[in-house]
Amino acid sequence: MSFPDSDGHVDRARRLARKVAERADEIDEGRQIPADLAGELADAGLFRLLVPKSVGGVETDHPAFVEIVRIFAQADASTAWCINQNNIFATDSARMPLETAREIWGDRRGIVTNGPPSRDTKAVQTEGGYRLSGRWDFSSGSSHSTWLAARAPVEDRAGEPTMFLIPKADATMLDTWQVNGLRGTASFSFEVDDLFVPKKYTYMESDTPHADGPIYRIPKIPLFAIGFATISIALARACMDDAIELAGSKTQRAVSSAMIDRSTVHRQIGENEANLRAADAYLRASSAALWDSACEVGRVEMDTRIEVRMAATHAIRQSARVVDAAYELFGSGAIFKSNLIQRRYQDMHTIAQQIQGRATNFETAGRYFLGLETGTML
Repeated sequence: MSFPDSDGHVDRARRLARKVAERADEIDEGRQIPADLAGELADAGLFRLLVPKSVGGVETDHPAFVEIVRIFAQADASTAWCINQNNIFATDSARMPLETAREIWGDRRGIVTNGPPSRDTKAVQTEGGYRLSGRWDFSSGSSHSTWLAARAPVEDRAGEPTMFLIPKADATMLDTWQVNGLRGTASFSFEVDDLFVPKKYTYMESDTPHADGPIYRIPKIPLFAIGFATISIALARACMDDAIELAGSKTQRAVSSAMIDRSTVHRQIGENEANLRAADAYLRASSAALWDSACEVGRVEMDTRIEVRMAATHAIRQSARVVDAAYELFGSGAIFKSNLIQRRYQDMHTIAQQIQGRATNFETAGRYFLGLETGTML
């Protein structure tokens, strides 16, 4: 199995993003990427971009990956979310047993989805493996995935939880994804009850990677943060572009002057352009520093991770404000489902509610600058 280089995948992403845009309504209504389209994305290697070449992946560089996420975000936020989520989790293919990774990604359409565990999740060690029980939520891309990754503590064992890999057919999928934003991500839940998981399908996320590419030197949390913030910037950019086009031609009921002639509109557009461009520049700069550190130093220092945490959170929250401003400019027309800004508004505010967009992330940064314990979300 072979795939083209990073430039080839960027070109493929542009071509397939056009197909995604044409089917965005279908993705939203069906609450998943249609099976044929997901298969085409998988066949193009777009769900194994960060899998090591030794396991049958592309192992693309991070800047090219972020560009691919941005391309899909301009077409459909739900698809971009799945591209980001499924690929970044796939960096764990360098940490799990090599034989297991090759089994999963030996299937051209092999995709792993993951989600956070519920409180009653547990594993019990037994001969040859573990008995696993529990429920996991927010498993984005579950409709097109073939395997599920389930983090759980092992009974009578202190320390880091273990990651368990489960064929999707062995779990019960739960349709809990009744939402208004990012509907097409199929972020369903799954559960198992006393399921035997052989030891070879387990690993620790702190295990030393068996691949030495720079992408595997970066923790998953900052990679997730950059990807989701990139989607936010792309959503806000699309909303601003539409608002600017609208302001050039629209008049509002009970307002004597056209929007293009009003100073309040001029200021709204100017201020939001400045805020969006600044947030984008900060995100790009911190992302570049992260990648440079992984490539040149071979690790990512805490100050670089803090920069990513701040830049990503700032980008998500600023993007939400920009989308709100654009939504206001559209007036009553924004409330209709036929207006694309309605979906983008819902998508953006769903992202802002996710852990990467929480304002408390700035508290983590503040604690770091004050020399206090920062916690684990970095």
